[in-house]
Amino acid sequence: MDMLPKAILGRTGLEVTRLGFGCANYRDNITHWTTEQATKVWNMALDAGINFFDTAYDYVNSEEWIGWALRSRYNEFYLASKCGCTDTRPTSNDSNHSWTRDNLFRNIEISLRRLNRDSIDIIQLHNATVEECEKGDLVRALSDIRDQGMVKWIGSSTTNPDLPIFLSWGVFDVMQIPYSALQRQHELWIEKAAKEGVGIIIRGGVAQGETGVGRGASDTWEIFDKASLKDLMEDNETPSSFVLRYTLSHPNADTIIVGTTKTEHLQENIDATLRGPLNPDVYNEAKQRLELAGEMPDPL
Repeated sequence: MDMLPKAILGRTGLEVTRLGFGCANYRDNITHWTTEQATKVWNMALDAGINFFDTAYDYVNSEEWIGWALRSRYNEFYLASKCGCTDTRPTSNDSNHSWTRDNLFRNIEISLRRLNRDSIDIIQLHNATVEECEKGDLVRALSDIRDQGMVKWIGSSTTNPDLPIFLSWGVFDVMQIPYSALQRQHELWIEKAAKEGVGIIIRGGVAQGETGVGRGASDTWEIFDKASLKDLMEDNETPSSFVLRYTLSHPNADTIIVGTTKTEHLQENIDATLRGPLNPDVYNEAKQRLELAGEMPDPL
């Protein structure tokens, strides 16, 4: 069996597969799935060599079933989770987060019980803003959680405009950042963060899959057509695979967490990762076409 490529996740020193597995699809009330289906897909991922899983406190079923279904395989993968969540699912634009020290500790303690673990490799703030982080003194809380041995490394799932400020603090070991050919705004900031020793976890690396096939938004995927990226695809390659390979072409994308409930989609992601990054000429041409289509990185 071909081995999936790996990268070092920044200052953590963890050697992670460049294709990771995101478990958001297994949260409550989002998609229809069974525990048997989850177990089958997750074990298939581990059998293929994927060694990085990402979940969150508010992905309730995900944490509980990782703790049950994968308890005998914990030595085969690294686990990241997220905190700052409440138990209430928002019905509109209401937040389901509580950015207090007490809630962060509560999240971690419950996540550890669900996951059947004594500690979690990486804990991340689940999209806290700079203002929320400062008001709740969240960095100190995360540091105390780490000092108590409940987690090994701390990070933040974040975006611009908060990302540059978080980076300037120099406290986060990893950052989880959205990025793909169709969402390039963080492209330069990913490189800058990596140069400062931050491990980079990419979410949205396939832009949630093609509209009608995955959960990708139609306006996002319009960029793919506008930039005529299909002309650059290889034989027997899907648009989602091409976008994943574009993401893999960023040298600082340490691990790209892609989730699915379907084995065929998982196999497609594995095959695309084994095919590797785009040819440099194709990669540069794709960038030029995307810029002409109006999709370009935010400046530093």
